[in-house]
Amino acid sequence: MERESMDFDVVIVGAGPSGLATACRLGQLAQENDQELMICVVEKGADIGAHILSGAVFEPRAMNELFPDWKDKGAPLNTEVTGDEILFLKDQDNHTQLPGFSVPKSFHNNGNYIVSMGNICRWLAEQAEQLGVEIFPGFPASELLYNDDGSVAGIQTGDMGVAADGSEKDGYMPGMELRAKYTIFAEGSRGHLGKQLIKQFDLDKDATPQHYGLGFKEIWDVPEDVHQPGKVVHTAGWPLNNNGSGGGYLYHAEDGQVYVGLIIDLNYKNPYLNPFQEFQRFKTHSAIKSVLENGKRVSYGARAISKGGYYSLPKMTFPGGLMVGCNAGTLNFAKIKGNHTAMKSGMIAAETIFSALQQGQQHTDLTDYKDAFENSWVFDELYRSRNFGGAIHKLGTTLGGAYNMLDQNYFGGKLPFKFKEWTADYKCTEKTDKHQPIDYPKPDNKITFDRLSSVFLSNTNHAEDQPCHLQLKDSDIPLTVNLPEFAEPAQRYCPAGVYEIVEEDGKEVFKINAQNCIHCKTCDIKDPSQNINWVTPEGGGGPTYPNM
Repeated sequence: MERESMDFDVVIVGAGPSGLATACRLGQLAQENDQELMICVVEKGADIGAHILSGAVFEPRAMNELFPDWKDKGAPLNTEVTGDEILFLKDQDNHTQLPGFSVPKSFHNNGNYIVSMGNICRWLAEQAEQLGVEIFPGFPASELLYNDDGSVAGIQTGDMGVAADGSEKDGYMPGMELRAKYTIFAEGSRGHLGKQLIKQFDLDKDATPQHYGLGFKEIWDVPEDVHQPGKVVHTAGWPLNNNGSGGGYLYHAEDGQVYVGLIIDLNYKNPYLNPFQEFQRFKTHSAIKSVLENGKRVSYGARAISKGGYYSLPKMTFPGGLMVGCNAGTLNFAKIKGNHTAMKSGMIAAETIFSALQQGQQHTDLTDYKDAFENSWVFDELYRSRNFGGAIHKLGTTLGGAYNMLDQNYFGGKLPFKFKEWTADYKCTEKTDKHQPIDYPKPDNKITFDRLSSVFLSNTNHAEDQPCHLQLKDSDIPLTVNLPEFAEPAQRYCPAGVYEIVEEDGKEVFKINAQNCIHCKTCDIKDPSQNINWVTPEGGGGPTYPNM
């Protein structure tokens, strides 16, 4: 098929913090050097910020560098952190607040802000457009384009108006080829194209497998008498005492709202564990419920988080482009923060690309990026926190926490140990004969809810008559392998109720409700048979998060 093609100097895939920081820095450099650059950002969400979900306590270090006058420009950083609490939850009713000296200093949030990253991305997009960047929401990058020499030539956007059977509907519009001298992949955690690039160029040959968490978030309107703007609460322990690792959070944001969530490490063993239900249980703890019980839930979402850190970083460059942000895994799990590191990785990419373009280069492997990245504060952060997650996973919450406190507070992250994790998360799932089903309580529709009513709050929508974007490599595996051996865990690990085992005509059928998908990527990560491949749906599909 002959497709329309457009040429740019730089194409950026993804309008999250890393992609938009890349675009803004490129625009600044072009303006400062009186050089015209054609820069394009494509975003699969219906609008900027629609697919952005983050806690988020935001460290403004990268923002200070990118836009020193961000306050004057009206950046939506409005609620400065006023206090930190770390709670160890013993059970549903009891907890202990950890004293300050026992908390790793990476958890301290002085000078940080409680923010909506969706709103920050909308603001960054405005700055990018003022710098001459073209931004196209609703256009997913569906395929990679290569030059004859094997270098990346750009991307192809997805076709619009294709029916589920592959035929062309009325109004069919073929995707476009967007070709560039360099292409930046800023898709977020477990990027669809990033995964292909890692395999194509063997980028992870010197890295441990990437590790992930599944992060849940709800926004609640709460009464004034329990709202403490700027207060940050993190938790460990219950409800994950025996079935996995992770932690919860409760952030008191602006306008009488709190952000509540739970992050569950996806290396859990018990195939009966239901992450969504664990999040619902978390909200019933007395310390959390006391804030929520007279409030109203207004938004829900979930997203996978790349948390392998330093040891899991792939080579980030390849002929024709780079990977930045959570697509590469730059989140600092010791801080439970990745937005500032994502932005900085993109800013370094912009500076590296601009230098190459000035020298007349294109489609080269920008190896200078490695040196620039390793000489930056973001690399220093990741190196100092390299053992944080591994220590907790290998030593347990208590001993691992003690190690991290000593390492971070007294040795600056330089203790000479290596807690590397070589087992991929999906391989950690054990068979059902080693575990018992978990009996989760029914939702009360006041504090706890079911998945379908939650997905409704995410404003998720996909055109029903389109090819399924959740592709099975082998359609038999869910029933012949995953069901007998693992009780088909897709029914439980998906936070949107996409996967079901139903009976049709007296036979069990594996059903995929792709319309519910909130693009969290958990199925692509956790399926024990690695049988599910997440690809981009028709443009604009998925959640539409207002302030996440």
